[in-house]
Amino acid sequence: MAWRAIWTRGIHVGFVRALSAASWEQPVGLFSKRKFDIGIKSHSPSIKPEFSFHSSLLLIRSLHVSPQLLARRSDEPFKPQRKGKFKRKQKCSQPPVEAPYVPLKLKRNTKALQEKTIDIFEGMTIVELAKRTGELLSTLQDILVNVGEKPGSEFDPLSVDIAELVAMEVGVNVRRHHSNEGAVVLPRSPVVTVMGHVDHGKTSLLDALRQTSVAAKEAGGITQHLGAFVVSMPSGASITFLDTPGHAAFSAMRARGAAVTDIVVLIVAADDGVMPQTLEAISHAKAANVPIVVAINKCDKPAANPERVKVQLVSEGLQLEEMGGDVQVVEISAVEKTGLDNLEEALLLQAEMMDLKARVDGPAQAYVVEARIDKGRGPLATTIVKAGTLVLGQHVVIGSEWGRIRAIRDMTGKLILQAGPAIPIEIEGLKGIPMAGDDIIVVESEERARMLSAGRKKKSEKDRLRKIIEERTETEEPSESMSLPGRIEMPIIVKADVQGTVQAVTDALKTLNSAQVFVNVVHVGVGPVSQSDVDLAQACGAYIVGFNVKSPPSVISQAAAQAGIKVVHHRVIYHLLEEFGNMIVDKAPGTSETQVAGEAEVLGIFELKGRSKSKGPDVKIAGCRVIDGHVTLSSTMRLLRSGEVVFEGSCTSLKREKQDVERVGKGNECGVVIHDCDDFQIGDIIQCMELVIKKPKFISSKSGAVRIEC
Repeated sequence: MAWRAIWTRGIHVGFVRALSAASWEQPVGLFSKRKFDIGIKSHSPSIKPEFSFHSSLLLIRSLHVSPQLLARRSDEPFKPQRKGKFKRKQKCSQPPVEAPYVPLKLKRNTKALQEKTIDIFEGMTIVELAKRTGELLSTLQDILVNVGEKPGSEFDPLSVDIAELVAMEVGVNVRRHHSNEGAVVLPRSPVVTVMGHVDHGKTSLLDALRQTSVAAKEAGGITQHLGAFVVSMPSGASITFLDTPGHAAFSAMRARGAAVTDIVVLIVAADDGVMPQTLEAISHAKAANVPIVVAINKCDKPAANPERVKVQLVSEGLQLEEMGGDVQVVEISAVEKTGLDNLEEALLLQAEMMDLKARVDGPAQAYVVEARIDKGRGPLATTIVKAGTLVLGQHVVIGSEWGRIRAIRDMTGKLILQAGPAIPIEIEGLKGIPMAGDDIIVVESEERARMLSAGRKKKSEKDRLRKIIEERTETEEPSESMSLPGRIEMPIIVKADVQGTVQAVTDALKTLNSAQVFVNVVHVGVGPVSQSDVDLAQACGAYIVGFNVKSPPSVISQAAAQAGIKVVHHRVIYHLLEEFGNMIVDKAPGTSETQVAGEAEVLGIFELKGRSKSKGPDVKIAGCRVIDGHVTLSSTMRLLRSGEVVFEGSCTSLKREKQDVERVGKGNECGVVIHDCDDFQIGDIIQCMELVIKKPKFISSKSGAVRIEC
């Protein structure tokens, strides 16, 4: 052991001496030819070894010696420092814990995924669908198995229905791109939508074109539905017309009309000019990228001024032909039936310029204009075929509803076997009432129709619940709850004759929301008021609105009366909004405000002295004359001097002709005592302040727009 220690120490000391003998400015290389003689000194004379190591055997790292290393003691051992990740890990003596493997869940933005919309088409592959949805290929294959398909290769084509089902299971919205299969492409008649302000003569124009009197049969003289008609023009051409309501509440109907149309006829009254719904119709037409033909109506009236109307239209951005634009303008009179031939010529010219064509064979593509329920025939949908041919007996999916076409009728009520492009028809055989604006999809079998309808209903229910949760989260924020502390709820159940009117009435009632009353439409439906509506209204304390529907049987009316439920029936949107506006005003709690109820001028000052302790201290009485309003004993008095408030306090005594009174009107004299106030001067003004409850106001504009002003 002693020899080993001496040997080790000798090597260490010799190594340091060798380094000391070398020049510190010169780096020592790994393959230098320098030899180091390392002598080992020992106390034992018998051990005198001397070794010489070649540098190729002794590998020394190239370095420049720092002053800190020079200052180190020669006998101090060298310990290299390890930094950061180079530190040696400590050995763990504990045994490993056995736990089940949990796969990593990827964080996905659910809201962004639900707002994502992808394009799908017939024959797309699973790989293409995976790229568009952003899902794994294995995930989509599992979904295909769940929907009853047998996935083969990832390059196998999928039908557009299966692609939609898979996309809905993933949680994204889809937009179908219909294939243009079919070899027969023929010219078609144009679809023309008549739009404009209320009471500008839209329905009267259609009556003049088709020799009918529909306008006289409309409730209140205004159109409240979206109607479709085929009119045979004197030249022999046929044009499909859509009549839209002009009231402000039916904005969604006008938007649907602009979306399905080829040409928009903008009706403007020559004696009224451009109005709010006229501007709205222009914006709808521009948004749908549809050409406009302007028809200036009522030119037979003495106050008609077509030139003023043209200037207004140009100021709103319409480039008229007379001023170098491309918008045709026709002056007509629906009552006198003048200028109709010029309007027909303008429409046919515009249609010829557009070169309207559509395929007539292959699966049909159609659009729901309106939907209603008939007591004998069930759910009915008024549609316009865009392309292809809709045939009797086909299975269709409309929105989230499905059915087999049991009957097809044209707009005159005649049964037909099939319908081609640009023809408005009414189909029956659906299992439920579709939404106005839905597309009609023809599927190959009943099973496929059921599956697609169920998937869409599931998706729409998820979206509805998500929207309710988001709205509740927004309303439960502190800022909202603090800003609307006294807001009360007014639940309403809406029943109407057609689906589009249900939506219009619901939107119009929601515009009556205010800071004090929240209009909550808890349920909507098509058809007359039923017993289930009464039960629901009794459960949530709701009002029932029946718009343009038949009165319920006496049994249901008696049940509603016994339950204390108010059922309101109307046929005109004006009257409905006016009644509910007044109901909201009555139900609103109102806001409390302090107002000046009257003013009195101080004419003299009287002082009562030497009163006993039981009657209180001395008081000053202001002799006044009421110059405006009235003065009451229970009010707060404000003393003004030179327009500035000097004192404010409660009225402790009010007398007129030495008698205590509660109220003194304008022009009468009285004596006023204000609590703790004895600084009256002649000429001061005493204001009587009262706390009043201010109710909101129901405001209706000429265009039909309504609102509640608080």
